[in-house]
Amino acid sequence: MSAQSDILVVGAGPAGLATALQAHAHGATVRIVDRRSERVRPSRALMLHARALEGLRPLGVTDELLNRADTTPEARIHLGKRVVQAKLGHADLPDTAFPHLTLVRQADVEDVLWHALQARDVPVDWGVEFRGLEGHGRDGASGRDGGVRAELALAGTDPGHTRTDRRLEQHECRYLAGCDGQSSIARGLVGAEWRGAPYRVEAVLADLELDGPLDPGLLHAAVAGPGLVFLFALGEGATWRMLATRPAGPHPAGPFGQLGPAVPWKDVAELVDGSGLGATVREVRWSAQVPLQHRLASRFRSGPLFLAGDAAHAHSPAGGQGMNNGILDGLNLGWKLGLASAGGEHRELLDSYDHERRLAARRVLALTHVIFFGEASPHPLARLLRSVLPLSAPLLPVLLRQRRLTAVGIRLLAQPFVRYRQSPISLEGTPPAAGWPRPGDRLPDAAAAVEGGQCTRLHELTATPGLHVFVERDAGWDTLGAGPAFSSSRVHVHRLTSHPGRGIVGVRPDGHVGFRCGEADLQQLGAWLRLAGAVGDWRA
Repeated sequence: MSAQSDILVVGAGPAGLATALQAHAHGATVRIVDRRSERVRPSRALMLHARALEGLRPLGVTDELLNRADTTPEARIHLGKRVVQAKLGHADLPDTAFPHLTLVRQADVEDVLWHALQARDVPVDWGVEFRGLEGHGRDGASGRDGGVRAELALAGTDPGHTRTDRRLEQHECRYLAGCDGQSSIARGLVGAEWRGAPYRVEAVLADLELDGPLDPGLLHAAVAGPGLVFLFALGEGATWRMLATRPAGPHPAGPFGQLGPAVPWKDVAELVDGSGLGATVREVRWSAQVPLQHRLASRFRSGPLFLAGDAAHAHSPAGGQGMNNGILDGLNLGWKLGLASAGGEHRELLDSYDHERRLAARRVLALTHVIFFGEASPHPLARLLRSVLPLSAPLLPVLLRQRRLTAVGIRLLAQPFVRYRQSPISLEGTPPAAGWPRPGDRLPDAAAAVEGGQCTRLHELTATPGLHVFVERDAGWDTLGAGPAFSSSRVHVHRLTSHPGRGIVGVRPDGHVGFRCGEADLQQLGAWLRLAGAVGDWRA
């Protein structure tokens, strides 16, 4: 059998689903395959940050995600016998529509994205395994002239099948996005080295029923010398989900990043008892060991093959970055593959994915590595710091009442350090437009007014798939030829009467500024739009 699509996405986790949804929204035909026979699986991640929600907003899924989430979480931090309260919702962050921590199960995130794909008739084939590639296109740098032919088979079938085996399928695609986890097959085909090391600590996940004086519906965090114990009111099939750390054995309990074997009841009870939470385990509904590692692929692209999510980088659970970083990979990659699928060269556009997201992943890995060292490392210094932390308990209530400090923490987890200033598709015009972020930086949200006097926000204007062009108040529409009529399915033009000046700003589909210029110069704008893949939409 043989089938075709512009893009084949291997893996239907958050990264793969986000890639597919973004690519489809930007004009590509997409197919997704996943070797899992069951769509629903226990959640490993439990948190979304503002940057991921901002990127998902144009795809029309954030309302449903927030309906399933806790956006006003409260925490109880247990420091020995002292309990400190912390309110983590609605921090003082005026430049985002999501100024809060968002607690939501990975299973719910996947379900929302999957339903959005179903509504768009994008197929997700479960129980289908990616086996490898039959061949590459003649132009590996751009994926032209045939793309690749992927070999697919029913998961669990004999890998020694013959080509006439009816279970085998060749799927021809222009591009392949490998979102197939830490044991990625696609990563080997890309030729990437898997750099990093295992942690000497493993995670333990469990869904529990507990007895004891725990406030219901809250996040409880216990700090102790051996590590941390978190209890979330987000259990699947039970009231509480536990995330704890403990020293790892000499051999990993299963593949890294995957849910390993169940944890003995006695071990779960010891983790809860040793946390000092004052609770006891009444029932363990489900549990799993999760081996952990910190690694980064040496490349995220080879010709028409791309890596995203856990196939490209492996994190500790510190800071809740893994699912978010995978979604951000998908949102970055998806629009580029979508626009490139319409035809043309697009070398700089496709090259920019590896350039941008590998540097971003390196920075996020550094952040999670530092946090995880403090939270869970068996190193004597880390254990000492955790053992003396209860001495600071009297100061914590004062610090946590400072909304600015809470905002700093929430902003840090939303990756403000991720920017693409050196990207081949970040273009600084001449002269630069004053008052706008540099090309490659995230566009902050802010109040705005458009022609006709309507008041809105910048992120509301960009909450539609495609490239967005902001024209400042004093730049005449005739500067852009057709003016508002220039807007198309790929490029949307907005005149901002609230922003004086004669400049123009180009915003990418993933919310980053790609171009700015202090004058509405057609040639410079056109050069950026061509870099960003809007070749057929620019008629200057």
